[in-house]
Amino acid sequence: MKRCSTLILLILAFAFSLTANAQQHRPTPEERERWFAEMRNYKHQFLTEKLDLTKEQQTEFFPIYDAMDDELLKLNRETRQLERKIRKSESVSDIEYETAAHALFELGKKESEIRLQYFDKFKEILTPKQLFQLMKVERDFTKNIMQEHHRRRHQH
Repeated sequence: MKRCSTLILLILAFAFSLTANAQQHRPTPEERERWFAEMRNYKHQFLTEKLDLTKEQQTEFFPIYDAMDDELLKLNRETRQLERKIRKSESVSDIEYETAAHALFELGKKESEIRLQYFDKFKEILTPKQLFQLMKVERDFTKNIMQEHHRRRHQH
């Protein structure tokens, strides 16, 4: 756990250094890539610990989990791009607003469909208990990151 705490502090320190320098320096694609890789590595460690994954499970689970995560990220990125495009546009028709709103409302459904596609794959690797705990552990990971962000933000 101590190693996990140290890693999260390093990741968050890097993230905050990027945030603090955001007005002066936009992260390069390489910096962003490195940050995402570090965050993914931390998430792997967190899931491994909380789900008590064996080495064999880790080897089988994470490539599939990462593929799902990549699909979810792509979906969210595309939806955010559409939303930004509409927000930045000075003349938007009602049809464009409706199309964008529909995409935003559909996001949750599409995320659920992606997760369900991977459920059967996860079922072959994880125990029923681990499978049951997976989404809660993912929420705990996000909560953990947000709490650490909040704590560090209010320290300065």
